[in-house]
Amino acid sequence: MPENDRPLAGRLHHGAGAKSTDPAVIEVTRGAMVESRHLATIAVVDARGKVVIAAGDIDSPIYPRSAVKPIQALALIETGAAAAFGLGDREIALACASHGGEPAQVGAVLDWLSAIGRGEDDLECGPHPPLAEAANRALTRQGRAPSAVHNNCSGNHAGFLTVARHLGDDTRGYIAPAHPVQQRALGLLEQMTGLDLSGAPRGIDGCGIPVIGVGLGNLALAMARFADPAELPEGRRQAVARICAAMAGEPNMAGAAGRFTPRVLEAAGGKVVVKGGAEGVYVAALLELGLGIAIKVDDGAMRASETAMAHLLRRFGALDDETMESLGDLQEPPITNFAGEVVGHIKLSAKPPI
Repeated sequence: MPENDRPLAGRLHHGAGAKSTDPAVIEVTRGAMVESRHLATIAVVDARGKVVIAAGDIDSPIYPRSAVKPIQALALIETGAAAAFGLGDREIALACASHGGEPAQVGAVLDWLSAIGRGEDDLECGPHPPLAEAANRALTRQGRAPSAVHNNCSGNHAGFLTVARHLGDDTRGYIAPAHPVQQRALGLLEQMTGLDLSGAPRGIDGCGIPVIGVGLGNLALAMARFADPAELPEGRRQAVARICAAMAGEPNMAGAAGRFTPRVLEAAGGKVVVKGGAEGVYVAALLELGLGIAIKVDDGAMRASETAMAHLLRRFGALDDETMESLGDLQEPPITNFAGEVVGHIKLSAKPPI
């Protein structure tokens, strides 16, 4: 068995006082009243499986959606595909990204596809409008319809195509569950979470690839292994370090401009890696603390998962006070009216279980 394919233990054990059956509550205020509430399940775990915080049921499976992209990107490094095609931090960051469809990001994906002898028509992610509003408006002004390269997952799919090209697999149908690229992605998810996923819930993500249900606590464990890879095989330690460095080094490739992920990556300066997924999922690796975080908001609200993540970054001192102050609007995002006046905030409940 290759060194990087060794199974890793995935058993979690709770520290004293770490577990609460109650979910965290994120409140949306308007004036003096709480207008809405979001419930969130939260897990903070170290690389040995110790649960530092559990709010809600962290064992029930959730779909990690795009939050799993850094795990999938391990294949680019470990197979030698990144080295074979001369990929740099820009491409590695795009493989992990839910990008905004901005010109620099789209151009980088097109250049990458050209480098592997493929083109936009080989992407099987489907088209959608750019997530970045400015890029979407620009397309509209030009009278152009969005294409697959504008899909926020096109970098992730370029990564799948690169691995397939390098290993000699058919690049057609690479999104199918039985395709070797997706089987490899499944194996990586099993190894990093420590779970046997043979009987796990399965679905199809928005970009067409398989999505696998994993326990939130074990998703946090996978991110803890990014933060503290000491017990991973040497080849995987190198791959994890490469991915963390790429995301930190190219934050503008990692998401839509001005959004939570690229802003935190840029401000963190390599201390924290964060990645969001659809339906209120967010993960983080706190590199200096050796901790992994996973969040799932019950109603799928991204605004709630980002607010909870900002709270946890502050609580654990993952970033210094000055850096956190620069991200102040992410910690309690303002609610504004149409005139731009602040009329409320999104914030963690005053009595959270975390």
